[in-house]
Amino acid sequence: MTMGKAFWLALACIVLSQSLHGQSQSTLTTAAQPGILKEYDQAIDHVAERAMESVVEIEVTGYGVPEKEQDQGQQALERQRTIGSGVIVDPDGYIITNNHVVSGALRIRVIIAPATVELATGNAELHNPQRVYEAKLIGTTRYADLALIKIEEKGLPYIPLPQDFHFRLGQTVVAIGAPEGLDHTVTKGIISAVGRQPEVDRPMIYVQTDAPINPGNSGGPLIDRDGNLVGINTFIVTSGGGSEGLGFAIPEPIVRFVYSELREHGIVPNVTIGAHAQSISPALAAGLKLPQDWGVILSDVDGGGPAAAAGLHAKDIVTAVDGKRVDSLPKYTAFLYVHKRNTPIRMGVLRDGKPLTVSVSAVDAPPLVENLSDLINPKRDLIAPLGIFVIDIKHSAAAAMLNLRSDSGVLVAGLLGGEPAISADLSVGDVIRAVNGTPLSDSQQLRQILGGMKPGDAVVLEVERQSVLQYVAFEME
Repeated sequence: MTMGKAFWLALACIVLSQSLHGQSQSTLTTAAQPGILKEYDQAIDHVAERAMESVVEIEVTGYGVPEKEQDQGQQALERQRTIGSGVIVDPDGYIITNNHVVSGALRIRVIIAPATVELATGNAELHNPQRVYEAKLIGTTRYADLALIKIEEKGLPYIPLPQDFHFRLGQTVVAIGAPEGLDHTVTKGIISAVGRQPEVDRPMIYVQTDAPINPGNSGGPLIDRDGNLVGINTFIVTSGGGSEGLGFAIPEPIVRFVYSELREHGIVPNVTIGAHAQSISPALAAGLKLPQDWGVILSDVDGGGPAAAAGLHAKDIVTAVDGKRVDSLPKYTAFLYVHKRNTPIRMGVLRDGKPLTVSVSAVDAPPLVENLSDLINPKRDLIAPLGIFVIDIKHSAAAAMLNLRSDSGVLVAGLLGGEPAISADLSVGDVIRAVNGTPLSDSQQLRQILGGMKPGDAVVLEVERQSVLQYVAFEME
């Protein structure tokens, strides 16, 4: 063998030896991995299995706007059957879900069933006996998109709502629900953002996750690695209709606050301090010569409102609410929302570089109504012969919000989809003031008058439409 060949052979042996050594090390590392992965899987399994005991499927029959018409103007409500999820938060049968799951409900049913958590040789049982309960609606809040319902049962497994909470960006979370009616579906991901505000004009904040959330998951829990509630899954941002890793959950502190208010009062009153805040940007800080280029500034203070009475001024920089540091607009709005009602708000501000603390007493705000159909109770408000849902003017804030001329009568808040029994030319926003010259007081009187008429009888409604009075005439059928 020549010297050159010997050299190249020795070099090849060294390279091969190192390669084999690397493979050996890789094999050892790979062999060690299954143990770690198994422990990780078992931890997730345990958390999900324990949480699933508290997750329920919710079936709702009622009236709602068809999804294809939700972006249109004049919307007709149709009889619908929807499916969502919920989480038991008290062993006596109190269940939190989304407002949009139970909105327009005539009947709410809760389905509880044990989940199949393992499929193995000799253990292929997939039949899960269901328990079905009729549920009572305790209260809702459209602003936070949460609702509280109750079933008559005791000793149920539940996920508690403790005072202390802690979750971090990037930590593992599990979403549980009934997407498309497939109960006890578990998906896993991470917390993508802890304080996301998707809509600039709507100060509600969310936990963002990439755990897949699909239709039917709404109202189900988002759970952390210790089995604690991170939030209630509520919606996704999607361009194709499926999960794209942009899921949003209502944070646990808001869930806990809303649960307490709904259980005690049945409502979560809207409050205001009469001040308008916005985020501080570097450009805004430079232009106004502010001492910091981040945080929250009051851009306007309503004259005669609580903030003005407390001595707050435009250009005040908000530094704290109830002793909690404020460094962003989402935090500011969240702290105000979860503040205990009927107690003063302690607000720290920076004015001309000097720190101040003021006490502000919030007052009730006008109800936020994006659509008149939000005010409808389908069990109470349907006038079946006319195919309309109505609200009594005397007992509603709608008259003031719409600046109506009428101070009595009934407001048409929704139209029933399909062909009504009587073809009456009525639109959402109309006020029915009188029937055949008889002034109308409320919806009960309208039902009595229509109920006393025979087919062929002439009916003339005096209607206020866009502040103009006119007549709508038809015959009973």
